[in-house]
Amino acid sequence: MHLQTIEALGYVLQHQPAPKLGCFQAILENWLQTERHLPKTQRRTAKRLFDGLQSEGYRGTNDSVQRCVKQWKAAQLPPSTQSAFVPLAFVPGDACQFDWSQEQVDIEGVVQTVKVANFRLAYSRGCL
Repeated sequence: MHLQTIEALGYVLQHQPAPKLGCFQAILENWLQTERHLPKTQRRTAKRLFDGLQSEGYRGTNDSVQRCVKQWKAAQLPPSTQSAFVPLAFVPGDACQFDWSQEQVDIEGVVQTVKVANFRLAYSRGCL
């Protein structure tokens, strides 16, 4: 019985079906290839490409065109440099981060602003 289930139930899509564009997929890919070299402001959006396919006689859904455009771009364009990750490694005692801050402190009932030097060791990430 579902009421006695301990773990959370969920649905995970195993396979995303390919867009059903038929002969219109070649037209769409040709347009994408042609517009690839244009400035970004002059390229058509997926919605405009969908409208263009409809004028050619396409009777499918916008979702199929959106998925096809997304798959084509993922296959054609180089990977993003934003996904790169370079781990930092430090030798003990090699480097630290330093910054000044102003803190409010209460000294014998009088609130005063003091300047504080903050150090963080790069190797251990410990504060001094």
